[in-house]
Amino acid sequence: MEACKLAVEGALEFRASAFVDERGLFVTTFQEAVFAAARGGPLFTVAQTNHSVSRRGVIRGIHYTAVPPGAAKYVYCAAGEALDIVVDLRIGSPTFGCWQAVAMNRREFRAVYIPCGVGHAFIALRDETVISYMLSTSYVPEAERAISVFDPELGLSFPADIEPVMSERDSAAITLAEARERGLLPDYERCRELEGPTLG
Repeated sequence: MEACKLAVEGALEFRASAFVDERGLFVTTFQEAVFAAARGGPLFTVAQTNHSVSRRGVIRGIHYTAVPPGAAKYVYCAAGEALDIVVDLRIGSPTFGCWQAVAMNRREFRAVYIPCGVGHAFIALRDETVISYMLSTSYVPEAERAISVFDPELGLSFPADIEPVMSERDSAAITLAEARERGLLPDYERCRELEGPTLG
């Protein structure tokens, strides 16, 4: 497994090799030693795992968790194909407002680590796209937040040939500027404290 840094400070991409034979496929989607070396510190605590199945065109996000409690995520695509997006929503971050998309599929088996305070979204490019998550905190409904994926200030890019399918909540999500005005965005330094020590 290989790791590389993304444009959003603290966000990481992991690439695993799949072993294919006549029986099918085997892949390791997470390795603690590789993760710790890339992050510069220990593994985040896994408090919950999630699994979503989406049809082509489904957009989920941009989601993040209020700080506190905050939540870090480790995300990979178990089936289908998706464009996974990380967006820096942390006030005071050197990459505030920056985003990066990572193509996820069964050919390359990429995974993404999303630090506390960083927003997450994805669009399913095929039917039956399965996204699996490890989260550092348990789900707390009142702490969940959303930013519009169509916020022109962010300028996220989606395939032109896909008709978006979204939840009512995500369709009505506010812009980054509105969230900032309302004091709903996480603080960069507080997020780093919640994530724990790093060696870097």
